[in-house]
Amino acid sequence: MTARFVALIGAARVSKRFFGSTESRRRRSGASVRSSASVKLRVIAAAAVFAGLALSQSRTMTEGAHSMEIVLERLTGGDWRAVDPALVLAQGDRVRFKFRTNFDGFLYVMNQSTSGKYEQLFPRIETGQQNRITANQQYQVPATSTAFRIAGPAGYEVVYWLVTPGRLTDAPPRFGAPPPDLIVKPPTLIPRCDDSVMRARGDCVDHSAGLKLVPRGEQLPQNLAGAAETSPRDLLFMQQKETAVIASTSPLTGPVIYEFRLAHR
Repeated sequence: MTARFVALIGAARVSKRFFGSTESRRRRSGASVRSSASVKLRVIAAAAVFAGLALSQSRTMTEGAHSMEIVLERLTGGDWRAVDPALVLAQGDRVRFKFRTNFDGFLYVMNQSTSGKYEQLFPRIETGQQNRITANQQYQVPATSTAFRIAGPAGYEVVYWLVTPGRLTDAPPRFGAPPPDLIVKPPTLIPRCDDSVMRARGDCVDHSAGLKLVPRGEQLPQNLAGAAETSPRDLLFMQQKETAVIASTSPLTGPVIYEFRLAHR
C-alpha cells in the first residue's frame, strides 16, 4: 500500500512513507472446539477469567489472569468515536487505538499493509517512543497528536500487537524493526458486509476483521516470528460492545502476539 506520514510543524510540512498514513491534527480537548465437553470447559474458563477480572483490577503480574483491551476509534465530524472492531472502513478514514492491560510490561505494534509492506507503527518517533505500559492505565496509539489514515488497495491491514510482561524497572526488550524493503504478498481478499448487521443498524461489518489469534504457519518478519513461536495459543478472545478483550487463564510469562485485522474498501 502506498501511504504517507504527514506532520505539520509550524508552516513546514514533513512527509514520510507510512502505514495507511498518519496525519497530525489539532484537537479541542484532551487525552489523548474440539468436543462439546471442551467447548463447555472453555466457556466455564472464560466466565471465570472475566469474573476474576471484574472483581479485581489491581492484580500483580503473578496473580490470576492477565488481560488486554483494545478499542478502535474513528474520527467522525471532528470527534473521536469508538466503533465495532469489524467495521469496514473507507479510504481516508482516520483511526487510532485505545489500549489497556491489567499488568505491567511493554508494547510493540507493527502493520502489514494491503500491499504487503511491513512497518513498525509503535514505538517510533512519529507515534511515540515510550512503550512501557502500567497496569490499569489507558494508552493511545499513536501516543502523539497524530492519527492513522486508511489508504491503499481494498483488503485487510494486519496490525500485529506484541505485548511482553515485565517490571517497569526492566530494560525494554529489543525486537527491532523489520527490514525497510520487506514485502510479503498478502491474500487478495475483499471485505464483505454482513447483510443482517447492515439491515439491523446500517453498518458494514465484516466478521473476518477484528481481533484474532495469529494463525499457525503465518509468514511473519523475523523480528516477530520468534515471539509467535512461543506465544500462548490458549488465549480467550471476547468482545464487549466496542471493546475487544484478550485474556489468558494464567499469568503471562513471556511475549504474547495477536493481530487486529482492519478491513477497508
